[in-house]
Amino acid sequence: MDLLAHLIDPWFLGLIFGGTLMGIMFGAIPGMTATMAVAVCLPLTFPLGLVNSLALLLSLYVGGITGGLVPAILLGIPGTPSSITTTFDGFPMAKRGEGERALKIAIVASVVGGLVSLVALYFFAPVLAQFAIKFSYVEKFLIIFFALTVMAALSSDMLLGIFSGVLGIFLSLVGTYDITNGGNGHTRLIPPGMEYWLDGGFALLPVLIGIFGVTVILEEAEIGMPRGQSLKDIEVGPHSRFSFSVFRGQWLNLIRSGGIGTFVGILPGVGGSAASILSYTAAKTTSRHPERFGKGEPAGVIASEAGNNGLTGGALVPLLSLGIPGDSTTALLIGAFALQGIQVGPLFIGQNAETWNAMIVAMLLSNLVMLVTMFFAIRWFAMVIAVPKQILYPFILMMCVIGAYTINYGIIFDVWTLLIFGLFGWLMAKLRLEVAPFIIGFILGPSAEIYFVKSLESFGDLTIFFTKSWIAVVLWILIAASVAGSIAISRRNARMISPSA
Repeated sequence: MDLLAHLIDPWFLGLIFGGTLMGIMFGAIPGMTATMAVAVCLPLTFPLGLVNSLALLLSLYVGGITGGLVPAILLGIPGTPSSITTTFDGFPMAKRGEGERALKIAIVASVVGGLVSLVALYFFAPVLAQFAIKFSYVEKFLIIFFALTVMAALSSDMLLGIFSGVLGIFLSLVGTYDITNGGNGHTRLIPPGMEYWLDGGFALLPVLIGIFGVTVILEEAEIGMPRGQSLKDIEVGPHSRFSFSVFRGQWLNLIRSGGIGTFVGILPGVGGSAASILSYTAAKTTSRHPERFGKGEPAGVIASEAGNNGLTGGALVPLLSLGIPGDSTTALLIGAFALQGIQVGPLFIGQNAETWNAMIVAMLLSNLVMLVTMFFAIRWFAMVIAVPKQILYPFILMMCVIGAYTINYGIIFDVWTLLIFGLFGWLMAKLRLEVAPFIIGFILGPSAEIYFVKSLESFGDLTIFFTKSWIAVVLWILIAASVAGSIAISRRNARMISPSA
C-alpha cells in the first residue's frame, strides 16, 4: 500500500476521523486526557493491523491534546494539564463575551503548532533524536529549572509569585519518594497520622481540576450565581468576531511556540505542561505589552496552544529514532507496536517506510480534521456559557468528581484532593497568592527533584551542573536572562501602577 492508497482507503480515513472526534471529546472533559483516550482504545487495535492501529491512536493523541482548550477557555478549567496556560487568557476573553473568538484563535494556533512539529518530525527526526540523546539528567534538570524561573514573570507581584511557586513545589513533594526515581522509599512532608492518605502524594489532575474548577464554582456562589451569558453576549461582545487579522504580527509567536513544543517533546519525560508554560513565557517576555497577559491577551492563547500541540510530533522523535517515548501517551504507542510484533528504534524508519509514511499522513489528516470540525462547529461549544449557572455548575461539579475519581482508577482520596484544593484555590484569591506560579511549581517540582537527585547519583558533584556540557552553559545563560527579564517586567509593572507614573 503506497501513500496514495492511504489517502483513498475509507477504513484508514474513517479511523482518523473517528479517532480525532473521540480524542476531542476526551480532552474536553476535565479529568479525561489524551493518554486515557489512547489507553482505553489500545486493546481494540490488535485486529486492525499496524497502519490502521496507528491511524486511530495518533488521531486520538492529536484530538485529545487539542480538546483541552474547550473547557480551558469557556469554563476556566483545563481539560488536560497542557491546557493550563490557555486558561490564563482564554477564560478572561470568554468572560468578556469573546468565547467563540478565543476558541477559534486557539484552534488555528493548535493546527499551526501541530504542523510545525510534524514538519520537524518528518525532516529532522534522526538528527533531532541524536541531539536529544545528549541531554543527561543534568540538562533535563536545568530545563525544568529554567521553566521554574518563569514564575516571577507570570506574576503581578514578583515576591508573592515566587512564594506561591515555592508553596506549589513544597506541596508537590508530599508523599513517598519512590526508589525507582532515585529515592530511598521514605516518606516526606507528611503530618503524623496521615501516612495512609498521603503516601502517594497529591495527584496532579485532581489538584488542577480543584483549583480551576471547584474554585470557580465557589467564587461564583459567593457572589450569588449570576445568570449565564446570552448568545447575544457571545456574538456581539467587544471585538468578539473572529478574524484572521488577529494573527497579523503573531507568526513569530506561532512558529516559536510550535518549535518550543517540538523541542520539549523531544526531551523524554518533560511533558506538555512544560511546553505550554515555556511557550507562554517566551511570548510574554518578548511582547511589547506583557501587562496584557493574564487579562485576555490573544497572543497568550496562541502561544499556549501552539506550544502544547507542538508536543505531538516532537514526542514521536525519540520514540521512532531511539525507542524512547517522549511522554506518557507515546509510551502507550509502544504497546501498539508490540501488539503487531514491531520494535521501534534507530532502524525503524529505514526498515518500515510504509508505516512511517502512514504515520505522517495520519497526523497531517488528524490535524486537518480537527481544524475543520472544531472551527466550524465551535459556535455550538460556545453556547455552553449561555446555560444558567445554577444548572451548569452542578453538572460541572459532578464531572469534576467523576474525573478525579476515575483518573487513578477509583481512589476516593483523589476526590478529597479535588475538594481540598478547590477550597485552597478560593483561599488563595483571598490571600492575594498567585495561582499560575503555584500550579507551575506543583507540576514541575517532582521532575526537578528527580532529575536533581539522579544527577548527583550519576556524577556526585554540584559543579557538574555548571560544567557538564556546552548545553548546560547555554541553559544557564537562558536562566539568567529569564531572571533578568522577570525583574525588568516586575519593575515595569510597578512603575505602571505607581501613582507617580
